[in-house]
Amino acid sequence: MSVNPTPTTLDNWLADEAATHARLAHGPGPGVAKREQLMGKTGLQTMQAMLAGELPFAAIARTLDFCLIEVSEGRAVFQGTPGPQHFNPMGTVHGGWFATLLDSALGCAVQTLLPEGRGYTTAELSVNIVRALTPGVQRVRAEGTVVHCGRQLATAEARLVGPDGKLYAHATTTCLVFEAK
Repeated sequence: MSVNPTPTTLDNWLADEAATHARLAHGPGPGVAKREQLMGKTGLQTMQAMLAGELPFAAIARTLDFCLIEVSEGRAVFQGTPGPQHFNPMGTVHGGWFATLLDSALGCAVQTLLPEGRGYTTAELSVNIVRALTPGVQRVRAEGTVVHCGRQLATAEARLVGPDGKLYAHATTTCLVFEAK
């Protein structure tokens, strides 16, 4: 009698990613949601609809090989696959890939706290890369959490980690919050 091994964190992450891709495959694909698709939805409802494949997701996620994995109030988690197409000339992942993944988690975490009719844009982004992403790292997750969300400004922080819990980068943002017209 064989015993099934306990799934690893990476196994769980890959299963989460597969489930997300399956949902998105039945949705509208990458693009921009129309105003009428967003009417009546809070920021959290919008993010949940995107994760469910009911609204388009950002095309850059496909370009840079990352996807939204989880959203909740004040929190967003993205998972990315660093690959050779993201490497700088030294053979490690380019800092812009780190920044984009972290900015997505930060901004979407802010989005989850916005009421209907409000939007945001990144005003400031600070990224600290503490460890290189090399070809041996299969996946990373960026988890963004809101520190403060006010009427005009929001701040958030995020961490980029591997399945072993190793920290690769951390970031903060200040977002401008405004009436979406």
